[in-house]
Amino acid sequence: QVQLVESGGGLVQPGGSLRLSCAASGSIFSIDTMGWYRQAPGKQRELVAGVTFGGSRNYADSVKGRFTISRDNAKNTVLLQMNSLKPEDTAVYFCNARVRVYNGPYRDTWGQGTQVTVSP
Repeated sequence: QVQLVESGGGLVQPGGSLRLSCAASGSIFSIDTMGWYRQAPGKQRELVAGVTFGGSRNYADSVKGRFTISRDNAKNTVLLQMNSLKPEDTAVYFCNARVRVYNGPYRDTWGQGTQVTVSP
């Protein structure tokens, strides 16, 4: 009943910037936490940044000071501004949201992912 659609990503040089966007749609009653995860080749998916409904944010140590997560509750959208990108940031980035539909519980919902490649 709910889908997440990511946009953004691409190929950038080290030190460059990208902005990822994710919009949730469907029969949404409410959304609790939203966040971004990433998965690099040969590695498990890891949390990059998350934000609660009230705006409390947390980040992986590797991206603190470089990435900023934000959300627009009215639009059911979460953004990830990525600055000072490094080759180590190369991964597929996935949007995640804890979403409640009408007459249902909160469930984790995932987007399809968008590729971010940081290379000279």
